[in-house]
Amino acid sequence: MMISEALNAAMNRQIGNEFGASLQYVAIASHFAGEGLMQLAARFREQATEERDHALRFVKYIEDTGGGVAIPAIPAPRSEFATAADAVSHSLEQEKLVTRQINEIMALAVEEKDFAAQNFLNWFVSEQLEEVANMDNLLKVVRRAGEQNLVYVEAYVANQASRAVAEPGAAGAE
Repeated sequence: MMISEALNAAMNRQIGNEFGASLQYVAIASHFAGEGLMQLAARFREQATEERDHALRFVKYIEDTGGGVAIPAIPAPRSEFATAADAVSHSLEQEKLVTRQINEIMALAVEEKDFAAQNFLNWFVSEQLEEVANMDNLLKVVRRAGEQNLVYVEAYVANQASRAVAEPGAAGAE
């Protein structure tokens, strides 16, 4: 087995964290769909898929290193939000939490001098920087628009999505 028991356990916890984040984004997407904010709903469905894919990356890494995958129980996501800003703020806090979790796993990999794990985790470190920045920016836009002007947020999100398709890797593109 190439992976230590401690790192294997930490990554298994992260699999649960990533699946939990995915479910949270499904709940947020459903909240926005219920409010008729279909661009925000689509944005958060996309986020849900990304988080699921992150969990599966951890699964594959554990399998590739001869570890054992044990997916933990996942708490129910929050499903009620007072405002759009409340939902996006909750998402930002979720991304900051995931960043701390990834950093803790990286610290363990560094402590154990597991260079393969560090290499694997570097992608997540970069990804979390992007995720926090994007969610922070979305929260700023939602707050600036206010609840009465969420149609402008919808246009902003649609523009960001089309820009990401037209210019993959463009600054600010999701």
